[in-house]
Amino acid sequence: MNAARTEHTDRAEHTDRAENVTRFHPTDLVLAVRYVERQLTERPGSAAAELIGSAGLAGLWDSAELAEGLDELFDGLAQYPWHHLVDSDEVVEYAPVGTVVLDDLRPGNTLRGLLLAWATGNEVVIRTVREPFWAALVEEMRAAGVPLPPARTAPRGAAVDGRPVTVPDLLVPADLADGIVTTAAARPGVPALRVRAGAGRGTEAAARLAAGALRLDCRSAWVGDLYRCDYLMGTRLADARSADAAQEDERLAAKLRYLVELARRAPYYRELPPIAERADLAELPVLEKADLERNSLPASRGLSSGARPSGEVLRSGATTGAPRYIVYSRGDWNNMMREAVPLFYALGLRPGDRVINSLFGGGLYGGLITSAMELSRMPVEAYSTAQMITPDDVLMLTRSFDANVILGQPALLLPVLREAKLLDPGLRIQKVVYGGTPMQESDKRWLREELGTEVIASVLAANDGAQLGYQCGELGGTLHHLCEDYNLIEVVDEQGRPVPDGTAGELLVTSMQKFEGPLIRYRIGDLGRIVRHACGCGVTGRVLEYLGRSDGQIKVKGRTVLYGEIMAELGRFRVSQLQVEINSSDARETVTVRTESPVPLDPQEVRAHLAARFEVLSEYHSFDASLTPFELVVECHAEGALPRNAVSGKIKTVIDRRLT
Repeated sequence: MNAARTEHTDRAEHTDRAENVTRFHPTDLVLAVRYVERQLTERPGSAAAELIGSAGLAGLWDSAELAEGLDELFDGLAQYPWHHLVDSDEVVEYAPVGTVVLDDLRPGNTLRGLLLAWATGNEVVIRTVREPFWAALVEEMRAAGVPLPPARTAPRGAAVDGRPVTVPDLLVPADLADGIVTTAAARPGVPALRVRAGAGRGTEAAARLAAGALRLDCRSAWVGDLYRCDYLMGTRLADARSADAAQEDERLAAKLRYLVELARRAPYYRELPPIAERADLAELPVLEKADLERNSLPASRGLSSGARPSGEVLRSGATTGAPRYIVYSRGDWNNMMREAVPLFYALGLRPGDRVINSLFGGGLYGGLITSAMELSRMPVEAYSTAQMITPDDVLMLTRSFDANVILGQPALLLPVLREAKLLDPGLRIQKVVYGGTPMQESDKRWLREELGTEVIASVLAANDGAQLGYQCGELGGTLHHLCEDYNLIEVVDEQGRPVPDGTAGELLVTSMQKFEGPLIRYRIGDLGRIVRHACGCGVTGRVLEYLGRSDGQIKVKGRTVLYGEIMAELGRFRVSQLQVEINSSDARETVTVRTESPVPLDPQEVRAHLAARFEVLSEYHSFDASLTPFELVVECHAEGALPRNAVSGKIKTVIDRRLT
């Protein structure tokens, strides 16, 4: 935490401060620097370029270096003002010290102090003999149109209330001295940042020094004078965000401003208009799947920013189409890891847990690799078997390593666990965390009754954008807390217009912390509704009721029945997996219902039940009595019998042969 002061506060103090203090966001400062940077490169004759050039300060405007430096400083720029403590599932909150006073002895030092004092949310007073210059520079930065803290000038030597901060010189060898930004000798009583270049690399070091100065500053002790850290004992990241309701809109607006500006680096988003507020998001175009596929690898680099290569490339499961490749920059990848750890805690993991990870992996599919890396940051022991897990693996790991948690996808997990239970009736699994597809209530009941499972929790995720929501111990069914600081979800009608809370519609996802291959208002193909909910876990806010795939509509005889409705009705038969196929031949539509269940089922009994429950699946029709335009066929299979996608392990839920 550098030299920053750390204090213990309780949640009430934290909430009171959050409601009464205007917060400024470091991402807005980065955008202001980016704005000036573009003036210097794209409009060399502009007033900003002339003003900055006259003081020899052009080399300090590097928004990418500043962003990476602030990301290191706060251990997660995207999580600001909080930093999650991995080992305790608590948070530290950053706050400005108030008013920072800078004495303008060297303009490069003063500018570094101004930018980083603003990045940490402080008001700045510059004591200087060049008041018009600094007043003009501040106005040039405000022209970026983003919220920035107050700043003013005062005569040199004037008495000013605030915290005086001395910005150290950069001390380099005399032959590398570079005008105002660097100096060959430190002034008496002023600390220096020493820069040493390797043999024969002096010229390169000099060229890089100015652009990298702010990132170097972010690693230096003097910046600790600009902020304080409050240790929020007993407060989780979700608690802190929930208590921040008064500033939630502005916090998310700052993230959106930053996302949209960085997205404009990609050819596809080059003409995207900037936004100022959260409500402006609804004015942006919807990203359809076809557009995503046309502008993503391997088809195109339309969604690529052109930034230096880093990070990881994953691929979609291609359950409903050709595979797509999903690029994460190093920063994107780190953001995913940072957000996933508190999510795992919210799902029920605790320090000391021993986790069997059976998520799918291989062929660039990301489930296993992302979860394995996320678990490696936590104080848990993990055993990554991937989809190759066997009942013998489960028994060995529970007996020899005392594994108490299993993570996976229901289509794979349940058959393996049932077979392991047959081999060892004493098998116990304390916690089951699952994703990919919903788990039926009958299967949850089996886990509780047969394996003594205490925690059964779902994480809702999308291939392109990672986690969307999660279940705490107080939520059941298909209700999920939202991860809106990571993936912002809108519920819209078919035209992409937002619908009121409580109304079902299609889900759009905006990935708030993914800047390479950005997703803005991406229609993921799922249905849901959002309601406000004060949860027993202590988190209050918007909760998503997940309603399944938007392509899960079975339309026959001119009428519609939802896949989820059929699945819910088959719960009494202990059906764990369902596939519906629709064919049309010789003027007759055939709906074939295929089930998996741990117990033998009578197809005729299931067929009769569905026909009685859903008129659209019955023999009733409004055509001529001599015609037979419809047939319902039921096939009942043992668990594990239906074909799984080779990459994702999922079962294709609805197959409409009429469309192929």
